[in-house]
Amino acid sequence: MIFNSHFLSFRTLIALSLFGLSCAAHAQTPTAQPLTPVEEPSTTILSDTLRYDDTKRESTFTGKVVMTRGLLTLSSDVLSMREDSEGHQYGVATADAGKRVFIRQVRPENFEVLEGVGLKANYDGKNETFDLIGQAVVTRYICGKHFDTVSGQQVRYNQKTDVYQAFSGPDSFNPDGRVRSVAQPKARTDAAIAACRAAQTNNPASALTPATPPVVSPSR
Repeated sequence: MIFNSHFLSFRTLIALSLFGLSCAAHAQTPTAQPLTPVEEPSTTILSDTLRYDDTKRESTFTGKVVMTRGLLTLSSDVLSMREDSEGHQYGVATADAGKRVFIRQVRPENFEVLEGVGLKANYDGKNETFDLIGQAVVTRYICGKHFDTVSGQQVRYNQKTDVYQAFSGPDSFNPDGRVRSVAQPKARTDAAIAACRAAQTNNPASALTPATPPVVSPSR
């Protein structure tokens, strides 16, 4: 199943996740300098162990891995990064049995939280694709309320073509193995953002940060 560009929540999540993974191997230490509009956010990776092979240009983080880059967070049990001779980045994030890789992007300007889960996440820098594989679900929240969801066996975003796809299969999140997409009308989404912005204006302390939704996949 191929989705058109109106499903902005999915495109934004995957694009930002892809950007964070591609820079992770080169920026593992946070900077103490305040950010300016032209600076990129630093990337921090926490793990129980790290194995780095300079000859092969490979880094493997294992054990409760948490990668943060700005307002992007990726959680997994193993995160492997490598770079080929042409400088292309590749990343694979996996989870232990019974768990899933988790990606979260906060977009405070639109009061949005975007979340994606899958048994595995693959990033291919040469082909500029990012995949959530196995029980894949991408969800959008506005002001802490659930709005849009797409789920299937695999969800892919191609940065070169700006095309994103969801695939059915036996390891789909949905019991029938098919792709399932639920999207709210744009007017309803715009109204929710406007209401949250008005609440922030009237009471900044209560509306500045969207409510944090639980890390639970939507019901089938």
